[in-house]
Amino acid sequence: MTEILVCLAEALVAGLLMTRLVKRFHLPDVTSYLIAGVLLGPCLLGRLGVPGLGFHSFEQVGAMQPICDVALGFIAFAIGSEFRMDSLKTTGRAAVIVGTIQALAAALLVDIALVGMHLILGEKLPIPAAITLGAIATATAPAATLAVVRQYKAKGPTTSLLLPVVALDDAVGLVVFAVSFGAAQAMMSSSASITAIAVEPLLEIVCSLILGAALGWLLTQLEDWFQSRRNRVAMIAGFVTMAVALSSLEIPIGGVTLRFSSLLVCMMLGTVFCNLCPKSEDMMDRADRWSAPFLILFFVLSGAELQFNVFTDFAVVGIGLVYILARSLGKYFGARWSAKLAGCSPTVQKYLGITLLPQAGVALGMASQVGAKMGELGATLRSIVLFGVLVYELLGPTFTKIALTRAGDIVPREQDTSPRKEATI
Repeated sequence: MTEILVCLAEALVAGLLMTRLVKRFHLPDVTSYLIAGVLLGPCLLGRLGVPGLGFHSFEQVGAMQPICDVALGFIAFAIGSEFRMDSLKTTGRAAVIVGTIQALAAALLVDIALVGMHLILGEKLPIPAAITLGAIATATAPAATLAVVRQYKAKGPTTSLLLPVVALDDAVGLVVFAVSFGAAQAMMSSSASITAIAVEPLLEIVCSLILGAALGWLLTQLEDWFQSRRNRVAMIAGFVTMAVALSSLEIPIGGVTLRFSSLLVCMMLGTVFCNLCPKSEDMMDRADRWSAPFLILFFVLSGAELQFNVFTDFAVVGIGLVYILARSLGKYFGARWSAKLAGCSPTVQKYLGITLLPQAGVALGMASQVGAKMGELGATLRSIVLFGVLVYELLGPTFTKIALTRAGDIVPREQDTSPRKEATI
């Protein structure tokens, strides 16, 4: 217990100190947290074996997973608040169009590029692996994007569209991954259950939304019992944690297994709460402040999980580079074309795609599922995704900051002399 507490305290302090050390480079705080995590991880300081200095093993980092799960729950809950009915009247149509098309464009380009590499590498990269990586490419990291938006108080047309797009991106990504991964499993094993492959993904999405909506309604009813803001925030924290816990349940029903997506459950929880509770905006703001230490720990622990052994296999590095390039092009041009189709301004068309590059939690969750079900090939795919996460999470937040600044949504403090009004798309 003492060792765990020391590691948590060390992660928090190191993450905060790193923001001061790299301040001169004008990097977002989330990048600083990730760098701190890499330094504290088992591959660097933890490798020295000095008691109380870093994480000595990846098992030790994995033991902190509940904290990461709760942090992701708060992130999804906050993103759910972007689906307010009044704001969706102006951004809803554009968000659906962009969120769907850019995700599919990323998956398609990665599929094409990796199938081409299959012709060169052969069984080093089989077709099932290529289409699985294409599905994982759809995911965007909501945590990194939301952290940059909050840190720099970004506000404007690009940010107004970005947040609901990131939220929808995960829903689209889950559907694409379920279909592609199911097809990959069917290609690798003739004994795979077609019924389970077809039904389980849809069942997971529908049941997750129902569970999140039910918890959101119940939270709204119980909030009326308390007048203290402190008690209301505590109630929110309890429900987010409960949503994460319930999402871990697996219920066998006939020939299928009922599972829940914690991201979708918490996202729906936040959506229902913010639309039903009149005081939700103030409560969400206070919950964001309360959850800040969890978010810092999430990013530091994410950095500590990155394994440098992905660089030891040149084929894996080559596949990873192609994956990164194809996904980046898919996200950028998919967002640009779909934003133009939705009638967004030229500024939004130009910069939105750049803000969708970060990738972490959702992709790592998909990669973990692949690693557990595809054996040695799954371990290779997980290494490729980890390599992509290393690049995206260290560079993505900085690109997001630059894009939002050039789009005019982030105003330097010395220029921010008056409150800005919410712009329309």
